[in-house]
Amino acid sequence: MSLVSEIPCASPQDIARRYSERLVYETDCWDVHDAMLHDKQDFVLLDVRGPKLYEADHVPGAINLPHGKMTSTKMQEWPEDTLFVVYCAGPHCNGTDRAAVRLGKLGRKVKVMIGGMTGWSDEGFTYAQGPQPGEVTG
Repeated sequence: MSLVSEIPCASPQDIARRYSERLVYETDCWDVHDAMLHDKQDFVLLDVRGPKLYEADHVPGAINLPHGKMTSTKMQEWPEDTLFVVYCAGPHCNGTDRAAVRLGKLGRKVKVMIGGMTGWSDEGFTYAQGPQPGEVTG
């Protein structure tokens, strides 16, 4: 018996339930890019890294808003039913988790873009540098 099969696999029903649940919390770089590419962006994309990292490079169209600056006053700039998608440097960074917690406590809808900047780069998507026209920084 291998180390893979030594611990029994979950039932197909449990597997479907588990991974369906993950999708309500997460999205990925490909789906974000596809929505933007096809003019179907029904969310606000937030880069939750610090301003210096954001200015060096970021996902085009993202707004720089570190989790520490997410206040009830700041978030009133968007309608209450706005869906926020947050990302940070990559899977080694917990900034997205902190941002998701903060937004959840503020009563806001949020999904984490898994992979962050690392995932965006891995997919071969282009970056923007510096604030872009129409973008607001933190």
